[in-house]
Amino acid sequence: MASAQSLRLASSTLHNNERMPRHHTDEGQGTKKNISPPLEWYDVPEGTKSFALVVEDIDAPEPDGPIVPWTHWVVVNIPPSVNKLPEGFSGKGEEMGGDYAGIKEGHNDLKVPGWRGPRLPNHGHRIEFRLYALDDELHLGNKVTKEKVLDAIEGHVLGEATLTAKY
Repeated sequence: MASAQSLRLASSTLHNNERMPRHHTDEGQGTKKNISPPLEWYDVPEGTKSFALVVEDIDAPEPDGPIVPWTHWVVVNIPPSVNKLPEGFSGKGEEMGGDYAGIKEGHNDLKVPGWRGPRLPNHGHRIEFRLYALDDELHLGNKVTKEKVLDAIEGHVLGEATLTAKY
């Protein structure tokens, strides 16, 4: 295992600061729409007991106000034995079984659990995937939200990695 500074997040379909493929967005077509992207991580900090993932549009404006990040996906209690989420993972953790069965998907800003890709009135937004290596599992009840996750991980982050895609 490696130091906290070296945790890395990667994807075979998302490349840092490049355009997100359409099938990961809400603008895809039919079954090629809102497919959660594949993610994998490397150089896990020693002592990691779980991972949490928060995905946000960091350029989302309020209708008449400031920029307030829009949550697309929240995933918690990813065990340290798991080093990737395959493409289309969202909604299929229990079905996949094994170490994936205990992973919990939280509510996005559409107030539903799971991945919901961007559908925006204009393009040029940055979608930030932030992975946290934690020294414990999170116990957040039935309705997991980004706010609950960010509060609960305070003081428990061993490492953090970011991947940013454009939409």
